[in-house]
Amino acid sequence: MTESIKTDVVIVGAGPAGLFAVFELGLLDIKCHLVDILPKPGGQCAELYPEKPIYDIPGHPFVTGQGLVDKLLEQIAPFNPTFHYGEIVEALEVLGTPDAPLFRVRASGGLSFECKVVIVAAGGGSFLPKKPPIDGIEAYEAKSVFYAVRKKDEFRDKNVVIIGGGDSALDWTLNLQPIAKRLTLVHRRDEFRGAPHSVNSMRELVGAGLIDLHIGQIVGLSGEAGELSAATLKAADGSAREIACERLIPFFGLTMKLGPIGEWGLNLHENLIPVDTEKFETNIPGIFAIGDINHYPGKLKLILCGFHEGSLAAQKAHRYVYPDKRLTFQYTTSSSNLQKKLGVH
Repeated sequence: MTESIKTDVVIVGAGPAGLFAVFELGLLDIKCHLVDILPKPGGQCAELYPEKPIYDIPGHPFVTGQGLVDKLLEQIAPFNPTFHYGEIVEALEVLGTPDAPLFRVRASGGLSFECKVVIVAAGGGSFLPKKPPIDGIEAYEAKSVFYAVRKKDEFRDKNVVIIGGGDSALDWTLNLQPIAKRLTLVHRRDEFRGAPHSVNSMRELVGAGLIDLHIGQIVGLSGEAGELSAATLKAADGSAREIACERLIPFFGLTMKLGPIGEWGLNLHENLIPVDTEKFETNIPGIFAIGDINHYPGKLKLILCGFHEGSLAAQKAHRYVYPDKRLTFQYTTSSSNLQKKLGVH
């Protein structure tokens, strides 16, 4: 049996919320190991949307998904967290008591951890794209049909068709239009779920003749050797016609699977983990949930909310890691000790 790695905290998930939790814990002299199923840090930001612009991070009028991850990694570097990639946290055993939590966490690759605190920052769990009901779409996947935009150059000078009416569809419509040969947005109705500003910007481009908007559904694809040449559009009035299509991006959302975490004895609400809003702790003392994986009244699935949740979780984690040490909150701008940890002189 592999000897357990002893650490203060195990963070399940190395997305933005998990990465920032390392920073907040590090300020309190708390050591972390992070476990993630992906082969690199960043979660969905790095895996699905590395070039997607993000506009609601304080102090950053604009940053890409990968750019945000890079900055977070730079920010936590002084605390030397240990990452374990390509691993699924499969089992958790409660060894301690509610007042003095202690856990054994086992991962898929044979790793075992012993820790006082577990922070679940696993986004929505594992995620798979929902596929449109188009016969034969599998033959084009990864060649000319994509469910995420990882490299914008893949769509440069191509006839691009985007399907969807939410934020992802609208964001990429606006961001790919300048580089695409021609961009077409298809949605089943003339009402959109995305941010009003994005909807208005899209309609301005339609009015200017810079993109095409079709109300209807894509019901067929044509092309050879995995390369698309056209898509069949069924309009709202029932008529059908072909439109030029070399790249198709369906944004039908993601199917979330909580996975083994759902077997830990945590209370669940529609595959999410309920927490309090004082410290974002679950029903099991010592286990916290931050970011998109948690649920509470008024929850907003924003990255900046995950940052806030991680900072409060760290305060309570300190009590478990250092039960005999009194925690005095300090601003990073006024504490010389904190500034020294961050390498600021």
